[in-house]
This record gives sequence, structure tokens and C-alpha cells, in this order.
Amino acid sequence: MGLFRKRKRQGGKIQEKQAVEQEGDSLSSQLDGNIKKIKELTGNTDDVMYRSVTIRGNYRLLLVYIEGISEVDRINTVINTLLQSNENEDLPVLNENENLINSLEERLLAISRCSYVENTDDLLTELLSGNTVIIADGFTRAISCNTPGGKRRAVEEPSTETVIRGPKDGFTEDIRTNISLIRDRIKTPDLWYKIKKVGKQTQTDVAVMYINNIADRRLVKEVVERLESIETDSILESNYIEEFIQDETYTLFPQIQNKERPDAVAAALLEGRVAIIVNGTPFALIAPVTLAMLMQTAEDYYQRPLFVTFLRLLRTFSFFVAMLLPGVYIAITTHHQEMLPTVLLFSLAAQREGVPFPAIVEALLMEVTFEILREAGVRMPKAIGASISIVGALVLGQAAVEAGVVSAVMVIIVSFTAITNFIIPTYNLSVAVRLLRFAFMILSAAFGFLGILAGLLILLIHLAGLRSFGVPYLTPMAPFILSEQKDTFFRFPLWALNARPESLNPENKRRMSANMKPSPPKKESS
Repeated sequence: MGLFRKRKRQGGKIQEKQAVEQEGDSLSSQLDGNIKKIKELTGNTDDVMYRSVTIRGNYRLLLVYIEGISEVDRINTVINTLLQSNENEDLPVLNENENLINSLEERLLAISRCSYVENTDDLLTELLSGNTVIIADGFTRAISCNTPGGKRRAVEEPSTETVIRGPKDGFTEDIRTNISLIRDRIKTPDLWYKIKKVGKQTQTDVAVMYINNIADRRLVKEVVERLESIETDSILESNYIEEFIQDETYTLFPQIQNKERPDAVAAALLEGRVAIIVNGTPFALIAPVTLAMLMQTAEDYYQRPLFVTFLRLLRTFSFFVAMLLPGVYIAITTHHQEMLPTVLLFSLAAQREGVPFPAIVEALLMEVTFEILREAGVRMPKAIGASISIVGALVLGQAAVEAGVVSAVMVIIVSFTAITNFIIPTYNLSVAVRLLRFAFMILSAAFGFLGILAGLLILLIHLAGLRSFGVPYLTPMAPFILSEQKDTFFRFPLWALNARPESLNPENKRRMSANMKPSPPKKESS
């Protein structure tokens, strides 16, 4: 676990970094030579700022930072501290035999975190991270001060995971803000994280976060090894990381969950899972993940257990309806008309009398049209997107029925299918259901219910073979784990959920005392 702990001295002391092989050219002892080198490597861009400061009369310092990604107030604090050293008579006079860099770190810099820089590669990394580098004339070692900043989006309510009851704050694009939102909920020193830079060109900060005495060490090691194996130019969003470290590529189902809510990530960490936070995106990754987990929401633990159980069963029902309903309708009307009551059969036949297409063409036409409207609503400006989608669906549906292109019952089937698809809480899973719907429609048109059953069997075999960091995707149903049934399709009271999921193999299996069931106070005998 030493890999995940960074040794540091508080109060502005230099962090003790692990010994690594130094890359790049060493800094020059000549200040003008360092300036020339920096300008060559950065293309002499206008946003790289240089500020010269002289302290104690004869020590020339150069502050280098990038405008826009560095916090101006922090930089001014560093400059003011350096300038005040000229007026502070209590400070000893620096002499030629004293290391200026050590003196700056020990006496002068009123900054929370600093580190040494000894080569150009590290210097550029610090600059591009928003830090300010102080270079002293005559020395080959510089100091990097923690001054990242610039314009950041404020913490707002998540746009993709809204709740009626629960916290209203969501992640932002700043990794430090996101980590602080999690730390605000889990106030324990065992919450460890390690920030790594991934991407040769983007140098994106990626944090692996877990709770030391809960998460399985083998799981943490596996996540870190997969991250270290990534060799690419750019990481622009968390999906880049997701595609590089997932177990199986050729599947529709997500094997890593993305979340915009800090409370959901905190709950996953407390179960023994690992969170991956990527700078530049408000979506954190959670691993490992199961299919049952994708059907749950953070609000499930903020409502009464009986109501949550009803909602979970409703989501499970909607999952199958969204995937199978059009296919079942096509199978019945094409191959199994004898299954319908006579009155209903005559009603459907009357509606389809003027429709020139078979049921499969009719269904595909409506489904593709609805997908086009859905995508158009997403890409259009917010002010008109919803209106266009609703009006388009109503106008096109009504016009298609009146023109005899599709039957009225097909419009009902497609509309109800779309509504049930929206109930699925995880967007990636709902996309998988939308695509599988087309496959089941084709199977039902060709083979009827036999095709649907064959498709379900193939899907079940595929899901049973999926893994998310070694955890079976259908856990806790296959393999069946009795103790985890209390929080799968049903949600028992919180006092009954006293154990962490066995499938995660947590180091600390208990999350609360076994005697937490509330009981009314006993009446005193008169």
C-alpha cells in the first residue's frame, strides 16, 4: 500500500518524492539559459508569464507560470512573501555558503505545498498543472509552488441524476474539488488516493481512491496496474479510461459505472469498491459493478424500504418491457395469432387492414423514427429541444396513423416501450436495452416466441460470462449469494444491511453492529 501513500511534511515543507529515474535536461545554473530553454519548449507563447524578483539585494529570482490556469491570488501571495523578506530584519542574512533554495523553502515561502524541480520535463509538467515555478540565478534546482486555479464551474446539482430527497451537490470538472466533495462525506484517514498522470500529451490527472481497511488489496492493485498499462496521447474524459481498463470490449453492457453524485461514490467506497476520478469531467468511475447495481439509485437509501422495493421491482419489470415488448407484439401478430382473444384479434386486424407493411417493418419504422426524434432533442438547444421532440412525436405519430402507414396499436406499443426505457436509472444500460430491442424484434419476426427465447438464452449466457474486475456480472444471482439478496431486488431496512457485499471480498466485512434493530422502550410496571 506504500504506492498509495505520499509522504509529506506539513506547513509548506517539501514533499519527499519516491526516487524515480530523471528524464529530460537538467536545469541550467544560468537564469537566462533557463528562460531561453522554457521559451523554446513552449513555443514562446504569450500565456507563459515571467516575473523577476530580487531579494536581499543580490539574489535574482524568476517566477514562471501560465496565465489562465494558475490562481492569481496565490501567485501574489508568493510574490508578496518574497518581497517582504527584504524588509524582515528578523530573518538571517543569506550568505554564499547557504543553499538559497533550502532557505526559501524553510523561511520565506508561505505556501501550503511545494516540491523540488530539477529538470525541464518536471518543470513543464508543473507549469502545465497550473503551478508556479521559482528559479534562482546560480542554482540548478527550482521550487514549484501549488497555485492551480483559473475559472472553475461551481458545485451544482447533477443534471443526469436528480433526486427528490438527498444531497443536491454534484461533481465538477476539477479533480481537487471532486476529491474534497468525497472527503467531506468520509472523514477518515483511511480514505487513500493516488493521483497519476495518464496521456502523453494531455498529462491528465487520474485519481484512484479507496478506503484502505475496507477495499480488497488485490482489487486496488489490479485497478492501478490497468491504469499504468495505458499508453495513449490523450485522456479527455472518463470514458477513455473506462474503455482501456474494462474486462470485455465487445459487449453492450457497461462493466464500470459512471456517477455524477459524490454521495453515490462515497457509498460505493464504503462497500469496498474503488473510485476513479478523472480531471476535466464531472463523472467518476466505480469498479467493480454488477447488473443489479446498475438498476439502483442513490435515492434508494433515502426513502422507506417498502417503497424502494416497489420501485426496484418496477424497474426490473420496465427493463424487460423496454427490451421485449415490440418483439412480443410482432411474434403474436405474425406467428401466434391463436394466443389472442377473438375480440382483440378482430380489433387488431381491423386496425391493420389498411397498413401496407408487415408488423416488423412497421415496428422498425416507428422505432427508428423515435430514436431520431430522441437524438434530435438531445442535440438541439435546450430552449427548443423538448418542444421539438414532443411536437414531432405527436404530429408524426398522428399523421402516420391517419395516413395508414402504421397502426394505432403500434404507436401505443412504441410509446409505452420508450417510457419504460426512461425508468432504467443508468444511461449506459438503457442504451444497451435500446439496441437489444432491435435484435429481439428481428428474432421474433423470423422465429416467433422461439426466437425470443433463443435470444434470451444467448443474452443470459453472455451476461453470465461477463466480469467486472473479476466479479461476475450477475452477482448476487449467479453465483447466488443469500446474504446479498437483502439489497438486490428488495431493499431491507438499513439496520438489516449490516454486512458488506461478500462478492467484493472486503477486509472489513461488517459495517455496523448486529443489534441495530430499533425497539420501543419498555413500559415500567406500575
